[in-house]
Order: sequence, then C-alpha cells, then structure tokens
Amino acid sequence: MTRQIILFLLLLSLATAVQAQSYFPEKNHWESKSPEALGLDAAKIKDAIDFAIAHESQENPNLKIAHYEGGFGREPFGYPIGPMKMRGPATGLIIYKGYIVGQWGDPARVDLTFSVAKSFLSTTAGLAVKAGLISDENDLVYPYMAPIYPYDPSKLSINKADHFEDEDTFELFSTEHNRSITWNHLLRQTSDWEGSLWGKPDWADRPREGAKEKRARPQNAPGSVYEYNDTRVNVLALALMNIWRKPLPKVLKEHIMDPIGASDTWRWTGYENSFVIIDGQIMQSVSGGSHWGGGMMLSAYDQARFGYLTMNNGNWNGEQLIPTSWIEKSKTPTPANQGYGFMNYFLNYDLKDIPAAPKTAYSHIGAGTNMIYVDQENDLVIVARWIPGADKNELVRLVLESLK
Repeated sequence: MTRQIILFLLLLSLATAVQAQSYFPEKNHWESKSPEALGLDAAKIKDAIDFAIAHESQENPNLKIAHYEGGFGREPFGYPIGPMKMRGPATGLIIYKGYIVGQWGDPARVDLTFSVAKSFLSTTAGLAVKAGLISDENDLVYPYMAPIYPYDPSKLSINKADHFEDEDTFELFSTEHNRSITWNHLLRQTSDWEGSLWGKPDWADRPREGAKEKRARPQNAPGSVYEYNDTRVNVLALALMNIWRKPLPKVLKEHIMDPIGASDTWRWTGYENSFVIIDGQIMQSVSGGSHWGGGMMLSAYDQARFGYLTMNNGNWNGEQLIPTSWIEKSKTPTPANQGYGFMNYFLNYDLKDIPAAPKTAYSHIGAGTNMIYVDQENDLVIVARWIPGADKNELVRLVLESLK
C-alpha cells in the first residue's frame, strides 16, 4: 500500500511538472513561433491559411442584411431585437503546443461569434455547480426558480386601473411539462421547453415542419428529442442569472475571462427587452447566440484562449477554473444526438462532424462559420471565422497534414 501511495504521489508530481512547463500566454501577448521551430511543415500551414482566406464566406458582411437574406429573417417573429455589427474578413489562428504558428485576417477584431456563446453559457452552469448554487445538473430546474420581475419602463405611463388584473411577474417553469425539465435537459437542448420569452415563442425558432404543425404537435418528453432552439437557450441564460443573482457577463469575467488573460474588449449582450429586476437591480439577461442579435462579441485571440482552456481540461497555468468533471460531461454525447454534448460542444466520435480529425476532437461552433477546433491528441487549437461550414474539414485536414 505504501508503495502504491508513493507511486501515486510521483505520478501526481510529474503531472504537475508537465502542467507547469506548458506555455500559457499572458494578457495582451501571445507568443508566436515559426512552424519549423515546432517541427511542422510550414508549406502545409501556408496551404491551410491560403485555403481559409480563399474560402471566405460569401454571405453579406452586414450581418443584419445577412440575417434577412438567410432563413432566420423568414421565420415567424424573426426580426432582430439585439445588437448586430458588420463583420470583418476571414480570420483565424493556429495554436500548436500553446504557441501561435499561423494566423490570417484580423485576429484582434471584435466580432459576433454567434452560437459559440452557448459554450460560454454552459460554462457558467458548470461554475454554478462548482459553487454549490446547483446541487446537481440532473436536478429539476423549477425548485430553483423565483418569479421573474421584468423591467418594463413603458408601464410607467399606463393607467394602472386599466391593467390591475395583469400579472406583474412571470414564471419560466409553471406548466406541467416545464416542471419536468432538468438543468441537464436545457444544457443538452433536449428539454422541449414550451412558452415564449422576450417575444420569441419556442415554436417560432426554425419550425422546419411548419409553424402550424410545430404549434399543434404535443411536447416531447424532456430528454427524448434533440432540438437546436435559441428560445430555450435563452431560458437557460435567464434561469442561471436568477441563481447567480448577477449578470452572467460578470460571472464569466471573474471566473474565466480575467484568469485566462482575455482582453478587455469582449462583450456579452442580451436583447433590448431582456431586462429584469433582481435584488432591486436592473439586469440584462444575455443571449445564448445571435439568432436575433445580441450574444458574445470577442476577438479571435479571446476565442483561442477559451479553446485552449477547454483543451487543457479547464486548467489554466495550474489553476483549475472549470472542474475536469464538467469538461468530461460537456464532451459526453447527448443520448438524443451522438454528435452533441453540453451546448455548444460538437463532438466527432462518429467522425461525421470533421472526418479528417481524431474521434476525440471537438469544436465550439457558431454561424458564420465561427469555429474553435479543439484537438487534445495533437495539442492543437484552430480558430476560423467566416468560413463556410462545408470547408472546415478541409482546413483542419491541411493543418493536421502539417504535423506529419
């Protein structure tokens, strides 16, 4: 037994030493090395960069116009209610063993990252479990919830005598179906939550079968069916803000973005009508994506820092910011969708997402396409912005070829 203990302590010290030797960039500085210095094929790295630049998205750089020209603008209630901005050029970073070995475009530019915001959102849920605010992600959500008191300045000018029967608050989980939803269901996008939030009904988000048909169908049992739905993502954001009792961007800044040396330029916003009052303070509930505007705006450098954090199992330079167990759960396939873990971890175990990559690789993906590719086997992170989704596999393949 003593020998086993000594061996365990030796392995632990070796792991700590390896961790200490890893390179972690300081704030506002990320060291670059030539591909050759790290044993990579520089020509292949150049091929990958040239490919990304040549295959820039052809969607309108004005994201409001792109919204209306695409499918989102044709949805019921499809108009944006959060901020959007002009995007920059095709941009990206190749991080190998912690060092920048390739870059293109404007990595310092702050742009929308669309559904990559969901990975930041699920991280705040993991932090809530770590802090004891959520006992277990498999708990039902409704016992944690207080009534929501919306901040609505327009009510200051109405005749209250004409509205005395109106509700001043609303409940997120008041129906029989919604009371059976767990945090895990929301994180895995299998809740089938019913209702409307911030003027966006759940049935209005991507009603592929038709709005009439989607409204008429019965709700699926929570956990049984995967459906990518931003109204339900925003339900999770509001529920998490209620248990944190402070805006989620403050939670993320304190626990993640400051410790990993992220810049001061990132912003996480909600909608023009997503304000509530908690503890006497007006707070904005954030968007989990940019389907209707809002969401996470940040640079490629900050995207890469987050990807590098998850690649290191939530550890940054010896400090465990996200529990390793939460990272493992995030990478565990959703039973209803084998290619999805916690939002927004797109998994590759079946080699369908990125066939050229190892099975253990995963990506944080948002529209655009915004991709943070994470490859623990190869100590590799790739950020690619504004590249068609169909081209991301070839970009990854070219980078992986440089390792050979």
